[in-house]
Amino acid sequence: MVFSSVPFLFYFLPALIALYFVSPWKNPVLLVMSLLFYAWGEGTYVAIILASIVANHGFATAIAAAAGRRRGWFLGAGVAANLALLGSFKYLGFATANIAAALGAPDAPWVIEPHLPLGVSFFTFQAMSYLIDIYRRDAAPAPSVFTTALYIALFPQLIAGPIVRYKTIANQLIARRHGARKFAAGVQLFIIGLGQKVLIANVAAGPADRIFALDASDLSFAVAWVGAAVYGIQIFFDFAGYSNMALGLGLMFGFRFPRNFNYPYTAQSVTEFWRRWHITLSQWFRDYVYIPLGGNRAGPWRTYANLTLVFLLCGFWHGAAWTFIFWGAWHGAFLVIERMGLAALLTRVWRPFRHFYLLLAVTLGWVLFRADTLGDAGAYYAAMFGFGASEGALSNPRAFVSDGVRNVLLLGAVLATPLAERALHWSRRSLPPVLRAQSMNAAWAGLFALLFVSATSIAGGAYNPFIYFRF
Repeated sequence: MVFSSVPFLFYFLPALIALYFVSPWKNPVLLVMSLLFYAWGEGTYVAIILASIVANHGFATAIAAAAGRRRGWFLGAGVAANLALLGSFKYLGFATANIAAALGAPDAPWVIEPHLPLGVSFFTFQAMSYLIDIYRRDAAPAPSVFTTALYIALFPQLIAGPIVRYKTIANQLIARRHGARKFAAGVQLFIIGLGQKVLIANVAAGPADRIFALDASDLSFAVAWVGAAVYGIQIFFDFAGYSNMALGLGLMFGFRFPRNFNYPYTAQSVTEFWRRWHITLSQWFRDYVYIPLGGNRAGPWRTYANLTLVFLLCGFWHGAAWTFIFWGAWHGAFLVIERMGLAALLTRVWRPFRHFYLLLAVTLGWVLFRADTLGDAGAYYAAMFGFGASEGALSNPRAFVSDGVRNVLLLGAVLATPLAERALHWSRRSLPPVLRAQSMNAAWAGLFALLFVSATSIAGGAYNPFIYFRF
C-alpha cells in the first residue's frame, strides 16, 4: 500500500484518523495500524519486520546494560544482524548472479532471486542508527519493546523514509502534542506531496518510461536528452512528494520528522546537491560511515578515499546492480574533484554556469540510475553525445511529450525552485490583514482542489508508479 493509492486514501487513512483521535490508546492504535499497513503489501513478510523489532530491542537493551568491550561486542552483533537481514534479501541474488556469470554458468540452479521486502533498506538503517546512538550514549534505549516497535514500524516513514533517528523522536514516541494547527499543517503538506507525486511525477513517468524503453537504434540526440531531463523531474517529485506526504502524516499524528529535500536542483555543486537531496540518507552516511572512517581529518588522500567509499556504498544501498554502483562512483568522483579544487574554482565563475554544471552532472548521472544495465546506459550515453539515430518517426521529442505533458514539466521545473514558497512567505509577511486572510482562504481552496484532482486521478486508475519501491 502506498500513500497515493485508493486503499490508503479512501479506506486506511480515514479509518486510522477516526480510531486514533477517538481512542485513548493512541500508540497501540498507531502501532497496530502501522503493522497492518505493512502487511497489506507484504503479507507474511511482516514477520521480518517483527523479528527485526524484537532483535534490535534486545541488542539495544544489552548495549545499554553492558560495560567495557561487551558494549562493542553487542553493537557489532546487532549491526551484523541488520546487515545480514539486508544482505540476504537485497544483495544475495546479486552476489550469486555475478559469481555464476564469472564462472560462465549464468543459469546455474543456485542463482537465487530473493523477494525484496518493502522498506527493508530504510528500517534496517534506522535500526542500526538506533544501536549506534545507544552505544555512543547519544540516546537511551526505548523503555519497552512496544516503543521500539512503534519507532521502527511507524507507517509514515516505513516504506521510503525519511530515515528518522531514534533520538530525534524518542520523546515524541512517549508523549506528543496534538492540535488543530499541527493537524492542519500536516494536511497541507500531505496534499502538496500528493499533488507532486500524482500530478507531476506520474505524468513525467509516461514519457520517461517510453524513452528509456526505446531500442538504441531508435534513440536520437534530442530524445535522449529529453528523456534524461524528464526522468530528473520524475524522480525528484516522486521521492520528494512521497517524503512530503510522510512529513505531513507525521504532523497529523503529532510527530515532527526531519526534512528530506531542500530544492536540490538549485544547488551549484554536487557537494551542495547532496546536502539538499535525500538529506537524512546523506547525514546517515556522514555520521555512521564517513566520520568513523576519519572524515577529512587524516589528510587529503584519505579524505578522497573516504568520499569514494561512502558514495560507492550509497549507490549500492539504492540497488543491487552495477548501474547503481557506477552511479555512486559517478557522484563520489565529482565530490572528490570538487574537494581537489573545483569547488574553489566554481565560486569564481558566473552563477548560472555553476548551476548549469550541477544540472549537467546530475542529469548524466540519472541515466545510470534509470538504465537496466551498464550496456543500456552506454547506448543511451552514445545517443546523448550524438551517436544515436538522426531521423525517423521516433527522433522527435514531440512523439513522447505532448503539449499537456510539456506544461506539467515546465510547472515542475518552476516548483523545483523556492519561488512559490517565497511568494507565499512574502504574502504572509507583507499583505494587509484582510488581504492576508483572503490569500489564506484562497490557498486552502487551492489545496482542496489539488486534493480533488489528485484523488480523482488515482481513483480513475491513472499511471501511478513509485520509483523507491525498488529500494
